[in-house]
Amino acid sequence: MRLQDKKVIALVEEDFEDLELWYPILRLREEGATVDLVAKEANKVYKGKYGVPAESDYAFTEIQASDYDAILVPGGWAPDKLRRYSEVLDFVRHMNEHKKPIGQICHAGWVLISANILDGVNVTSTPGIKDDMTNAGATWFDEAVIVDGHIISSRRPPDLPPYVKAFADKLAE
Repeated sequence: MRLQDKKVIALVEEDFEDLELWYPILRLREEGATVDLVAKEANKVYKGKYGVPAESDYAFTEIQASDYDAILVPGGWAPDKLRRYSEVLDFVRHMNEHKKPIGQICHAGWVLISANILDGVNVTSTPGIKDDMTNAGATWFDEAVIVDGHIISSRRPPDLPPYVKAFADKLAE
């Protein structure tokens, strides 16, 4: 399995987009990656927009980004909450500084905006935050997936297959 020795942070908070959290987690685990759900509180059940539960493995304060190979930020309304935690922004900045894969889909771009890492980056997102992305200095495209170096972005749930494939390919490099 090509991702056997890889460790990934999957951020979780209330009102995540159910498929945008679980589809990548399951696909990466199928390829052998360890994917830890990380949230404000450990061992807490967070509910997705459509009621799918996700129990966190660790609290933000219990992990070090340097112990991980990549990070996934789900969409939904969770990103608007996640970007308020300094630990989350530090995780994203660490991954960016070390050129480790950062996956963001739908509204997850808000977290990357708040981490101030999008200047000059080619991205996509839900069209609803296109202006936010471009105002942060990114160049926005209406495509299923955009890979710009270590940043992998996608628009919405129907784009999950090419998005997760691109993320897994980048993680396998």
